Amino acid sequence: MRVVATDRHEAHAPKAFIMRGNRVASPETPERAAIFHRAVVAGGHTLLDAKEHGVVPVAAIHAADYLAFLEHAWSEWSALPDHAPEILPNIHPGRNMAIHPTHIVGKAGHYQTDTACPIGPGTWTGARASADVAVTAADLVTSDGRPAYALCRPPGHHAYADQAGGFCFLNNSAIAAQRLRDGGAKRVTVLDVDVHHGNGTQGIFYRRNDVQTVSIHGDPHAYYPFYTGYSDEIGAGPGRGANLNLPLPRGTGDAGYLETLDTALTAIDAFKPDAVVVALGLDPSEKDPLAFLSVTTDGFRRIGERLGATPYPTLIVQEGGYICDALGDNLAAVLGGFETGRR
Repeated sequence: MRVVATDRHEAHAPKAFIMRGNRVASPETPERAAIFHRAVVAGGHTLLDAKEHGVVPVAAIHAADYLAFLEHAWSEWSALPDHAPEILPNIHPGRNMAIHPTHIVGKAGHYQTDTACPIGPGTWTGARASADVAVTAADLVTSDGRPAYALCRPPGHHAYADQAGGFCFLNNSAIAAQRLRDGGAKRVTVLDVDVHHGNGTQGIFYRRNDVQTVSIHGDPHAYYPFYTGYSDEIGAGPGRGANLNLPLPRGTGDAGYLETLDTALTAIDAFKPDAVVVALGLDPSEKDPLAFLSVTTDGFRRIGERLGATPYPTLIVQEGGYICDALGDNLAAVLGGFETGRR
């Protein structure tokens, strides 16, 4: 498996976020990528450096005002006389407030959907680096149809076209899907297997019929992101029917997950994509610190085998999966299983 990576992601090193009212240490740290890197080296995969692609492929997905916010937020925030070491919004516009803010505190609430995406001095650099990994890997798949794994960090699937959220700033999977489209793929599927609904990806493509979005995730009735990810969200306008959500109850293990994955793959076959982006979350793991589902390491191997057995040019983009004893083993299982399935 070709693996694209960069160490420039390390510029983004969040310290904290607010969970159930408590300020706790962020689980989305540079060490995650180090664990993934060790796993792919141990697995004998081919490591390639990400190229820098500039803002054009990012701007193909994200709104210009949002990108300007990400680029300049820290300089505006750090000019405040009493600023915190990270940007965490303390007010959000809500249902009854609609004026576009001009002050950095107001802009933080406008562009950051929650308190799990703190912005520091290196966030823009780190997020851009993560997007460069996805674009570089997408170009490899376009060039020869062979699979690739994009070791992206920070993740991206909770980022909307104009909002950050859930540890995510730039939507790497959506950026990769658009890059594949621009490279000649007429139809692309994004299959999200993270434990959390890929709400940003869904939002970006919800009215499009050239990109199918399929998400397998924990039931949002009682799990982040709460407000999206329900089975009746099927797309709108030209995109009606091109969005599929498959929420799972708490504690779902290997058998239930694989059965649901088969349902997802049947829907993908019906869509007949020219390429598939797998938004790979390893947080369905039974050992993940944010655990909701109960997939084992062998379950991840079997997931990889099913994905590898599909006939589509495939790009695997790293999304969630947080530090635990099984994290590296789970990535190795997915990639090894994928290679077995593709033989």
